[in-house]
Amino acid sequence: MPTYLGVDIGTQSSKGVLVGDDGTVLARAQVEHATSYPAPGHVEHDAEGVWWHDFVHLTRELGGTPDAVGVSGIGPVLLPADADGRPLRPAILYGVDTRATREVAELTERFGAAEILRRGGTPLSSQAVGPKIAWLRRHEPEVWDRTAMLLMASSYLVHRLTGEYVLDQHSASQCDPLHDLDSADWAHDVADEVAPGLALPRLAWSTEVAGHVTAAAAAETGLRAGTPVTSGTIDAWAEAASVGVSGPGDTMVMYGTTMFLVQTAPAPARHETLWSTRGLAPGSFTTAAGMATGGAVTTWLRDLVGGDHAALTAAAGEVPAGADGLLLLPYFAGERTPVFDPDARGVLIGLTTQHEAPALYRAALEGIAHGVRHNLAAFPAPDPRLVAVGGGTAGGVWTQIVSDVTGLPQDVPADTTGAALGDAWLAAVAVGAGPDITTWNPVVGTVRPDPATRELHDAMHEHYRALYPATRETAHFLAGLRR
Repeated sequence: MPTYLGVDIGTQSSKGVLVGDDGTVLARAQVEHATSYPAPGHVEHDAEGVWWHDFVHLTRELGGTPDAVGVSGIGPVLLPADADGRPLRPAILYGVDTRATREVAELTERFGAAEILRRGGTPLSSQAVGPKIAWLRRHEPEVWDRTAMLLMASSYLVHRLTGEYVLDQHSASQCDPLHDLDSADWAHDVADEVAPGLALPRLAWSTEVAGHVTAAAAAETGLRAGTPVTSGTIDAWAEAASVGVSGPGDTMVMYGTTMFLVQTAPAPARHETLWSTRGLAPGSFTTAAGMATGGAVTTWLRDLVGGDHAALTAAAGEVPAGADGLLLLPYFAGERTPVFDPDARGVLIGLTTQHEAPALYRAALEGIAHGVRHNLAAFPAPDPRLVAVGGGTAGGVWTQIVSDVTGLPQDVPADTTGAALGDAWLAAVAVGAGPDITTWNPVVGTVRPDPATRELHDAMHEHYRALYPATRETAHFLAGLRR
C-alpha cells in the first residue's frame, strides 16, 4: 500500500504522521522543542537544532518507506542562509516577533500604504517578512552580507532534503512587500530595494513536487533516496487543507499556541485588517487572521498556578459563562489581526481576592474566544462554515466556549492532528494520487452554541471591544518600559 509522510514544525513542538493511501494514520509521533526569547519582542528558532533535528527524529521514529513527503512549518519566518543553505543566525519567527516595528513604519512610508495594499493585499505588520529583512540589514549587516538564501521552516527542510531552493506560492504571498498578489510572482522592483543582491527562491505550488531526497539526506533520515518531496507551506494552511477548508466561506479555526483562522476566498482581495494570500494550489486564494496568542496564554497561566491543561480546562468548564465577572484581553504578545499593534498588551479586569484559578483559566478561554469573534467580524463571508482543528479541541470545553461567544457552530473532523495530516495529503496530491480529504478526514461532530449564554456573551463582547481602545495608551507606555 502506498504511504505518505507528513511533518510539521510548530512553535513549541513538531508532529509527524505516516498515512496510508486510504487516509488511515499508520503511525504518529511528536517531539517538544525550545523557542528562544533573546530580548523583549524577539522570538527565534534554531533551524539546525530544532527544525532539522525534529524532522530527522520524527522520520526515524515513524519508520516506513513513504512514497512521498510533505512538510510545513511556522511562518512566515526569516532564516538567512549562505549559498550552501547553512543558517547564518537563528530564524526570526512570524508575527509574534515584533522587533521590526520601526522598519514596518519606514517601509510603509517609503512605498505607501495604499500601494502596499494594492500589490500585496495586506498592510505591513510584524507578520510580514520584508520589515524583518530591513531589520537584519540595519542591525546585523555582517550577517546580511553573507546571506544568499531566504528560507522558511518548510523551505529549509525542502532544501536539506532535496537541495532545491524553492518557496511555495502561499508563503511567498506573506513576504510583503516583496510579492505581487495578482501575478503570483515576486515584486522584483521592490525586492531589489528591500533585499538588494538577494537571489529569491523560485516559486512553486504546495501541490507540486519540489525535488527528490538526495543520497546524503537519505543517509541522515532513513528515507529512500529519490523520494518525492512537496514544495511545503506554512503550518496553518496545511492544517486548513487537513480539514477540507476549500469551499467558499469555509473557515478553519486552529486552536494552538496562537489562534489562526483561514477562510477560502473566491478571488484575490485587499483587506486593511486581515491577510490576503495565495492558496496552496493554482487559482486558490485565502483570507486569514491570526491572534498573537491563544494556547500561549493558557500555558502561561498553567505555569503560573500549577497543574496541567486537562485539569484546568475541566475546572474552567464548571465555571459559569462570564468567568465569575472576569474579562481578559489576550494581547500578551501584542496583537496581529485585526488591530496590527505589536505594543498592545494583555489586560485582566474584574479581579478580586476571591477569584481562583478555574475562573482565571475560563477568563483566558473566553478572552481568546472574543478575539476569534472580533476577527470573524472582519472576514468577508457573511455566513462562514467553521471547522475546528488543533490540540485545543481536546475535551471540547474550549470549542464550546468559542461557539457560545461567536454564536456559530463548528464542525469537528475525525482527526484533529492538523498540519502533519495536511502535509501527508498534499504529498499524495503532488504525486498524482488525488485522494479526497473528506474521505481521509470526515466531519464526525458539530459543536453548537448554547442560546442561553448568547445575551451575556453579546454584552461581554461589547466590553471586550471597548477594552483595547481604553487601555491602548497605557499599554504602549508599559511596552516602552520593557524595551
